[in-house]
Amino acid sequence: MMQCLQFLVEPTKNVTMKFKEFRKKSKNEKQEPLDDSQEFIVNLAKDLGRVCQKSEVLEHISRCEDVWPVLTCRAVILEWASVLESKKRPVQTDGWPEKSDWKDLTLSSEQDIESAKRVIGTWIKDLRAQPEQSVWPGEQVMVVLDDFENHWRRGHMVTLQSAMELVFWTLLNKEINKENIPQKWLMWKQRSQKIGATPYIPYTVWNWICDPGVLVTLDLDTANPDLLISENKRRMRCGFERKDVPNYHQRFDGWWCAVGMTGFSSGRHYWQVDVGEMDWRIGVAKESALRKGFKSLNTDTGYLTLRLERGTELKALTVPFTSLPADLIPRKLGIHLDFDEGQLSFYDVESRSHIYTYNESFDGKLFPLFGTVEIAKDLVILSPEGRCNCVCPSMCLWVETPSL
Repeated sequence: MMQCLQFLVEPTKNVTMKFKEFRKKSKNEKQEPLDDSQEFIVNLAKDLGRVCQKSEVLEHISRCEDVWPVLTCRAVILEWASVLESKKRPVQTDGWPEKSDWKDLTLSSEQDIESAKRVIGTWIKDLRAQPEQSVWPGEQVMVVLDDFENHWRRGHMVTLQSAMELVFWTLLNKEINKENIPQKWLMWKQRSQKIGATPYIPYTVWNWICDPGVLVTLDLDTANPDLLISENKRRMRCGFERKDVPNYHQRFDGWWCAVGMTGFSSGRHYWQVDVGEMDWRIGVAKESALRKGFKSLNTDTGYLTLRLERGTELKALTVPFTSLPADLIPRKLGIHLDFDEGQLSFYDVESRSHIYTYNESFDGKLFPLFGTVEIAKDLVILSPEGRCNCVCPSMCLWVETPSL
């Protein structure tokens, strides 16, 4: 028995010792000198952590345990300067600043970066005048910061940029309800950075996204005659024979699509789709959108969608279309419509990450849209279940419906 216990303990001791040796070796290794922008971020993390309570996560940045790439640092400096400049102008109705006219990173010069640093530096002078640990971030921000740190420690986040941004927003917007700051932060990111705004959405914010989950069923009177649809109206694929059905004005007779039974004209709504791997089209259709023929289903014709072609090309069907990185291609797609705030956002459910957001003023009903050319695998609209109270990266809120 003792031999068995010894066998079980020794590997654990070996792993622990190896980890300690690795950490010791890492500390002793000569670190590359920091770029000016990297050093600016390190010092900024120190200033933010000094004023904001419960922001110990930033110590990983200020101690150079989490060093960001130079381009990331430059992008953050430009973005934060943009935010601080916009605070001088009237803010949006939700209390969050619009993005100003700073050049993007691809066009920015060293002069732009230095100018942005001066804008942030002016704000930091005022911040340094505040007492240490004088700002309480709120319970929700604390929970999210812990979630970010845990996710980073497990190697599921490349940097702690999101955590530092959240502290920045907390200090900048002290007048906003602290319980809503994580949600407002995400909405702003999706407004200012439409593609891949955040690589990980903390579970409390994810629950907020999923809370208005709706049971979407397909409207058979809108379905292309080539589509096979399950009895419960939540699975579809292409068939081999065109059905003889009435050619209603609302029916798709070109593209292999259908819309949901219910349209939305206010509030927040979330639904989720198992999209498969090859070719699909998911989003919303405006009530006025033309459904006949093969005219492009894009923003000019009343559609806000993502499309995957040939399993490798992911696009937002803007005009012209917007190509999205291949590493954003999901297997399970979450769609969050915030009608009143004018946002339609798409998420990778399995990684809980942002893919793309449409931002515009909605007018009239929006109907969930589904399209596929698959003949062997169903596109599946998932059903909402209970609320997720765990911190797991997988999604526990939705389940599949029976097959055709």
